[in-house]
Formats: sequence, structure tokens, C-alpha cells
Amino acid sequence: MSINGRVSVIVPTRNNERTIEACLQSVLAQDYPDFELLVVDNSSSDGTAEIAQKLAHKFFTAGPERSAQRNRGILESAGEWILWLDSDMILPPNSVSLAVQTANEQGVIGVALPERTIGSGFWTACRALERECYLNAPWLHNPRLLNRDFMLSDGAFDEAMSGPEDTDLRFSMREAGLPIALADIVIDHDEGHLTLKEIMEKRYYYGLSIPVLQQEHDAAISTQRSEVLKAYTQNWKHLARRPVHAAGMVFMRVLEAAGYLIGARAGAKRLSQVEQGQ
Repeated sequence: MSINGRVSVIVPTRNNERTIEACLQSVLAQDYPDFELLVVDNSSSDGTAEIAQKLAHKFFTAGPERSAQRNRGILESAGEWILWLDSDMILPPNSVSLAVQTANEQGVIGVALPERTIGSGFWTACRALERECYLNAPWLHNPRLLNRDFMLSDGAFDEAMSGPEDTDLRFSMREAGLPIALADIVIDHDEGHLTLKEIMEKRYYYGLSIPVLQQEHDAAISTQRSEVLKAYTQNWKHLARRPVHAAGMVFMRVLEAAGYLIGARAGAKRLSQVEQGQ
């Protein structure tokens, strides 16, 4: 691997007209000397595609879900490194440089970029408080910068999942003994104005893929729970300084757990039907 190889930034998107321009502009403003920006849209019905076509170096349409979009981007990329980014995220200008520097200094093929939540409203503030607890919890961060050769040979996103596919990749890397470094930077995740309804719907949707994830990584899921609880315990003083939002965070997490569980039950039923049909 070269010290400063080309980085292919891949952004999958669908109906993200509100956030896509800020996301892509933050990529184009990177101080890294050699990168390309690829957007893979999933048949957006708003103005997302038009904005992306004006700003991206390469634009594609793929689906049916985010995993397939990411994999299409990897196949179309020309970089030595892949950096995948959601279309509601904003990068500080030195993000790519620091990610590549971290990979080279630590000799790893995967680097995580910690996130902070931005937006408005009570539940968004609760989510922001939750993410603050994870900033120094390296086990919980999914890799964003990855070596392209690894992704093509072993690390493509599992298209049987939609939502936990990045967690699946993290679990697979850790089970294979592949370390994931943590870059000394925080990127913004613009979650807008969260509502409990939106939160529950998203967790139910992600929960549909949990049975597939559990088949592959049952032990890692248990470790994930332990690491999350440890992050809360280690940050109890920080949570105690914001008791109202901390209580809201706990309530939100309980509802999310219920959403995951209901989705997982539906997903298990669907998976059983698929297996019986084979």
C-alpha cells in the first residue's frame, strides 16, 4: 500500500435532498490531494439525484438497498482506499487526510471516524448525548476507511442485510483479528429533528436483519451489549450533568430495544420462510 494512495469516497443515498449537498460539499472541501467522490442513488423521488449529479465525480443508480449501493460503489471505484459516508454526514476538511495518516501510522486496513449528532429537538439532543458516550469506545465504532483490495476479496457488504451491514463488517474484521484504528477526529451526523416514531420505525427496519446478523456473529452481539453498557457506566458523570436528557436517552434506548426485538421476530419469520423454500 502506498502512503498517500487515492481515496474513493462512496456516498449511498435515497431521498436525502435536505442533507446531500452539505455532505458532498464537505467531501469536495477535503485537503487530501487525491480523492474521487462517487454517489450511488437508489431511485430518489426528490431532488437528491440532481444535486448529486452536479457535485459527484461519478454518479450511479443501484439498489434495492444500501448494501448493494455500497458494493456498486466499490466496484466502480478507482482508489486504493474506500471511505464510505452516509449522505447526512459532514466531514471536517482534514478527515480523509487524518484517516489515511492513521491507517499508515498504525498499519491497519480499517479506520473508524467517530460521530457526533447534530440537529434540533429533544430526542435529537438525547441521541447526541448517547453518541458522546461512545467517542472513546473503540470497540463500538464501525470502520469507514477501508483498503479496497480487502473489500473486494473479503469485505463486501452483505446484501442480505439492510442497516446492520456495517456492524457485520466490523464484527467480521474483529473476529478475523483485523484491528480497526480510531482516527483523532469527529464527524457530524445531521439527524435533523428526530421523533420517537421515526426512531422506532428505523429500529424495526434494522431489526429485520438481526436474525441474519445473529447467525453469523452471535458472540459478537453479546460483546456489543456489554461494550455499550460499559460506555454508559464510564460516562456516568457526564450523563449525571444532564439528567433530563439522560433520562430521555434511557427511555429512547428502551424503545429502540423494543423496535429491534419486534423487527427481529418478523425477520426471523421471514428468514425461516426463505430457508424452507430452498
